[in-house]
Amino acid sequence: MRLLSRIGRLLFPPKCLLCEQILAPMELDICRNCRINAPECPVSGQKLPFVDSWVALWYYEGEVRRSILRFKFHGRRGRAKGFGRLLAMKLLQTYPEGFDLLTWVPTGRLRTLRRGYDQVELLARAVGQELGIAPTRLLKKVRNNPPQSGISGRPQRRANVLGAYRAVSPEQLAGKRILLLDDIITTGATAGECARVLLTAGAEEVHCGAVASARRQAKTK
Repeated sequence: MRLLSRIGRLLFPPKCLLCEQILAPMELDICRNCRINAPECPVSGQKLPFVDSWVALWYYEGEVRRSILRFKFHGRRGRAKGFGRLLAMKLLQTYPEGFDLLTWVPTGRLRTLRRGYDQVELLARAVGQELGIAPTRLLKKVRNNPPQSGISGRPQRRANVLGAYRAVSPEQLAGKRILLLDDIITTGATAGECARVLLTAGAEEVHCGAVASARRQAKTK
């Protein structure tokens, strides 16, 4: 297996998740330059609506933004594993007490068919593998609302996602501490609406983890 791994590394050298430069032999997921210079998002005490707390790895800009767009829209589904490893490490540091259930913000059926995968579900599987928690589908998207990326303004974004999600198997949620994953937190409208649905269905707490967050989100909310 080690020989096959070495041959595979020679034929298909692993690249940095962010800048896509070939990684040095001892590097994993991101290169030294990106590890130092990527705009890290600090653990935030700022509130999102209905969310007890949240964390993100980086700010959504520069190489981070380009990498997530490739993951989300250009078939780079393999990036879920690296993003998942890095996010799981931050979640373990921030929440050593752990969670009862792990779930994700679901992508609508039509968008999933177009992309060929739900990128946040892939992220949840990767994070769950690292944390030792099997992801559970707790939410279903029931309305094909316009993409949040095309809408500006916090009130407009909240209105756009209102009623777009429904709890699945609410009997699982009573009194549970939930980890909700998403790829990007911008205004927090989507995460907040999903958290509201989970809390209404009986969850005790909802905490959110994401790969990236808009910088203005960390300042204003």
